[in-house]
Amino acid sequence: MKVAVVDIKGKETGKKVELSKSIFGIEPNQHAIYLDVKQHLANKRQGTHKAKERADIKGSTRKIKKQKGTGTARAGSIKSGVFRGGGRIFGPRPRSYSFKLNKTTKKLARNSALSLAATNNRIVVMESFDFEQPKTKDFRAILKSLELDGKKATFVMSSTNKNVYLSARNLSRVNVITNSSLNTYSVMNSDKIVFIEGALEEFEANLIK
Repeated sequence: MKVAVVDIKGKETGKKVELSKSIFGIEPNQHAIYLDVKQHLANKRQGTHKAKERADIKGSTRKIKKQKGTGTARAGSIKSGVFRGGGRIFGPRPRSYSFKLNKTTKKLARNSALSLAATNNRIVVMESFDFEQPKTKDFRAILKSLELDGKKATFVMSSTNKNVYLSARNLSRVNVITNSSLNTYSVMNSDKIVFIEGALEEFEANLIK
């Protein structure tokens, strides 16, 4: 599959890039994508939730009524979860939600997500660009020229560019990353994935190794 290279004004430069079939042309594995996205979201969870249970409640340990003869259920502590002000029964405790996923599965998931994006014309290849100083207005102009204003877009660069990153930082739907940081979730959560020309070559070379 060939993709035309565009400039910062969204116009074709006349150059075309051949997308690697081993990455952008495979049969997508939906289950691998599901597992990788699930792991990504699970790893982002803090897991610091905590509710007070019976042992955490302050209160008297005196038996509140006699065992038999009241006509109601037995009750041994005012801290029981069945009473108002008592501890929560089986409440949440701090835990880690992360789980292991094989590297081969993660690689398959990322390639599957990129293959889906290429099939749906969500891949854009763009000439390299830079800013003299951070300016959100200039970056928004690029988004408008690419018809991405108001859409979720991920810009993939070959290396960290401070001026470009700072220019896009205030835009909530735009994410600027390096090619080593591109993951399945980033691809699936974007309307368009914009590869800077050099970054695409490095990205394909690293994955084909």
